[in-house]
Amino acid sequence: MFRRSFNRFYTLWNFLPKNLFEQFRRIANFYFLIIFLVQVTVDTPTSPVTSGLPLFFVITVTAIKQGYEDWLRHRADNEVNKSTVYIIENAKRVRKESEKIKVGDVVEVQADETFPCDLILLSSCTSDGTCYVTTASLDGESNCKTHYAVRDTIALCTAESIDTLRAAIECEQPQPDLYKFVGRINIYSNSLEAVARSLGPENLLLKGATLKNTKKIYGVAVYTGMETKMALNYQGKSQKRSAVEKSINAFLIVYLFILLAKAAVCTTLKYVWQSTPYNDEPWYNQKTQKERETLKVLKMFTDFLSFMVLFNFIIPVSMYVTVEMQKFLGSFFISWDKDFYDEEINEGALVNTSDLNEELGQVDYIFTDKTGTLTENSMEFIECCIDGHKYKGVAPETDGLSQTDGPLTYFDKADKNREELFLRALCLCHTVEVKTSDAVDGPPESAELTYMSSSPDEIALVKGAKKYGFTFVGIRNGHMRVENQRKEIEVYELLHTLNFDSVRRRMSVIVKTQAGDILLFCKGADSAVFPRVQNHEIELTKAHVERNAMDGYRTLCVAFKEISPDDYERINRQLIEAKMALQDREEKMEKVFDDIETNMNLIGATAVEDKLQDQAAETIEALHAAGLKVWVLTGDKMETAKSTCYACRLFQTSTELLELTTKTIEESERKEDRLHELLIEYRKKLLHDFPKSTRSLKKAWTEHQEYGLIIDGSTLSLILNSSQDSSSNNYKSIFLQICMKCTAVLCCRMAPLQKAQIVRMVKNLKGSPITLSIGDGANDVSMILESHVGIGIKGKEGRQAARNSDYAVPKFKHLKKLLLAHGHLYYVRIAHLVQYFFYKNLCFILPQFLYQFFCGFSQQPLYDAAYLTMYNICFTSLPILAYSLLEQHINIDTLASDPRLYMKISDNAMLQLGPFLYWTFLAAFEGTVFFFGTYFLFQTSSLEENAKLALDTRFWTWINHFVIWGSLAFYVFFSFFWGGIIWPFLKQQRMYFVFAQMLSSVSTWLAIVLLIFISLFPEILLIVLKNVRRRSARNPNLELPMLLSYKHIDSGYS
Repeated sequence: MFRRSFNRFYTLWNFLPKNLFEQFRRIANFYFLIIFLVQVTVDTPTSPVTSGLPLFFVITVTAIKQGYEDWLRHRADNEVNKSTVYIIENAKRVRKESEKIKVGDVVEVQADETFPCDLILLSSCTSDGTCYVTTASLDGESNCKTHYAVRDTIALCTAESIDTLRAAIECEQPQPDLYKFVGRINIYSNSLEAVARSLGPENLLLKGATLKNTKKIYGVAVYTGMETKMALNYQGKSQKRSAVEKSINAFLIVYLFILLAKAAVCTTLKYVWQSTPYNDEPWYNQKTQKERETLKVLKMFTDFLSFMVLFNFIIPVSMYVTVEMQKFLGSFFISWDKDFYDEEINEGALVNTSDLNEELGQVDYIFTDKTGTLTENSMEFIECCIDGHKYKGVAPETDGLSQTDGPLTYFDKADKNREELFLRALCLCHTVEVKTSDAVDGPPESAELTYMSSSPDEIALVKGAKKYGFTFVGIRNGHMRVENQRKEIEVYELLHTLNFDSVRRRMSVIVKTQAGDILLFCKGADSAVFPRVQNHEIELTKAHVERNAMDGYRTLCVAFKEISPDDYERINRQLIEAKMALQDREEKMEKVFDDIETNMNLIGATAVEDKLQDQAAETIEALHAAGLKVWVLTGDKMETAKSTCYACRLFQTSTELLELTTKTIEESERKEDRLHELLIEYRKKLLHDFPKSTRSLKKAWTEHQEYGLIIDGSTLSLILNSSQDSSSNNYKSIFLQICMKCTAVLCCRMAPLQKAQIVRMVKNLKGSPITLSIGDGANDVSMILESHVGIGIKGKEGRQAARNSDYAVPKFKHLKKLLLAHGHLYYVRIAHLVQYFFYKNLCFILPQFLYQFFCGFSQQPLYDAAYLTMYNICFTSLPILAYSLLEQHINIDTLASDPRLYMKISDNAMLQLGPFLYWTFLAAFEGTVFFFGTYFLFQTSSLEENAKLALDTRFWTWINHFVIWGSLAFYVFFSFFWGGIIWPFLKQQRMYFVFAQMLSSVSTWLAIVLLIFISLFPEILLIVLKNVRRRSARNPNLELPMLLSYKHIDSGYS
């Protein structure tokens, strides 16, 4: 069965119906479709073209945009499905398209090629059957991972030998988990029974991963097409809606009610007017017999529909397409910003979703990862501890420099054998691979060694051991080679690797020495290792670990134990049975691992430093000054994370820390009771120090004692999963009250799912605060997708976070400009665009409503049909689009340098009821002025709308000049054209020579100038008063033009 990959939404046959269905789900588009159908079926005062043409323009532009995007997806599908692969058939390499691969085909993959489907590794060009793979496109891990072939197929390295293989693979049904695979291969030979070997994730090569540092591999296809793990993990971006979109829908409903009210008023007044017989049927306009016999209710309903059609332009149909164009074109400014360019990775910012540009200016909460986001994720071995003795710096060839740590008993130095045992553990307990030039016998030159691993911590530890004289040389044919301090090569047979997982938080290896001794080496977090070693050994190392954690270092503990041959036989049998299981394999292996890793002996601990990112502290300070709450969500231990938070100034020295951790709760026998006591205590303290009003909360941060909260994963689980039969069901609400009053929160020991739970919990707070998550690794994807805005860091943990985010930036420091400058401007621009669209349409259609009082409510249109059609499409669309793309009411450098300006637009300030009523009043005032001043001149108001936009523009470019004055020029040109001056054949229509005749009158010119001034005078007066008030305020040095719809924040600004 052939399998293809599909990411496209449309096909050639369903594009038209499917796209039309999607577009008419929008309320504005559906509304105008109904109006168009009414115009076609009912005798209405305006032509169906006046509604049909703008609707057709909007539908066409949107369809072209969506069709183009889907064509790009279709082209990407074809690049994958039509790519060339080589299949082994009848001992020959056969060239095929990747979409023709069937389950069971043996595929040949060359170096640096991407795997076309999910493959089980059969053999590689290396003698030990290993290959190196990068899975950055899948899970975000950019480091090389090692995969293994089963030992029975390692020798099948040619097409001829592969063709002789007879085997059957049993595996689980396709499932999306990238890290799990359960299978079994049964290999048949002529003379013996079938040999069964277990298959796990280490044998599976995933589609989308890339072969590295290996010339060639052979693999058999097990999952193809849409059943591959990559395809099963694919999910379209969740439909995130910005606060502006919600405001647009609310404004649409308000204007729809205004429209209904206008139509109802005019319909009622029409029949009041016609209650007089002379007005109902004047001598010059007698009714037909059919009109007299028509039911009055039906006639009223028809009149109501006719008035709806007459006033329907109060709903801005072209606003949606203008907003989409503004978002799409505006997103390029982020990609083009040179300040976001990072020379190290030779990349800049990336915009994956342009629909959320303005949301960057509305963020209330920021959730950030620590490792790789606030820190560099560049690990450096700092020091180690052996039996309580600290080793720091390069040790001399003798015994090394050693000193005791903390209030421990003084020891001259650790035992020499213990030192060597510890360093051997660092060289053996890992999954590091060595990339060398062509291998030769004997130790290679140190310059030739290049370490590769999926974890930068492991590379740092191996390099740390090398500093003290023990060098990991590599692994060959299942044997690990180590060069000791005496330059001798020690060889250890690798019997089993007990891989690291986030539940156990440790990993182990079982090796066999040349003397035949079997040893287990284990390394892991202190909380995972201490309970499994001898109690009397812990105190020697614990003080060292805690001090390193306080210094911000990442710590690991190292332990070992000897295994007798009899015990090993039992362990080996249990491991093989667990690995061969097709059902519940992970649970069985976890149980075996748990039994093996007991009664160990603690040797020491390591400390690795992850340096803080450049300008991370300055960025955190700026975000705090902007009124944003920053939460750090990390899987690291509390002491390490707390030290990082102090270093990046999330916590100040004056910040009082409130702890809800396992350590503070375990002081009591009843954890839930103690937790409840702490929650009540912290809430009382915070409510006493902070005002009750939430509006002044941001101001209160700078005037009152600052508080920070620290919570770990286990305590969070206790809060979220508290029992429902006691007072503890209030845990969550009390916890949220505490969080809202704290300026910063640190959540440590967090699982990826808990990160998403935290974000979801804050999203659902009263007032629905806007959340932003930023991270760099695959473990951050859940919280990035959960938050309103997701930011991915293009870091060393790969691109999984960047690919699943809405925006991707190279460094954490870029978040400052992205929010404070770009976010501020995007919000101001689109808020102005939305208000302007409703403003200009009300200003345009209000004279039409007032005109009905002067024409007996006869539904006579005030404007010619051509002007009705062209008003939104040509006369007023380009100036506001240019404004919404280019306007900088405050210089972008000023916005980035003064974070407090961000608070001026918080809480969707420019699209609240106050600014909306202000714009509506302006439109009503200006429409009234123009009607009563010019109704006898039949003049339209597009001159005044563009003049209003020119008044609002503070950042002029040649594009603004071109579109504003160009639109006015086009209006004049069109009027001459439509009046038959430029195109004489149009002289039959009713506007023939009207425009030219009006412009020949001096009174017309005077009326235009006078009425534009009168209509704009209230706003000019308000701007002058605002500037006078600002200059006389307490902060005279802040010479910034403020928007009238900015909200008032008492923070030193007027």
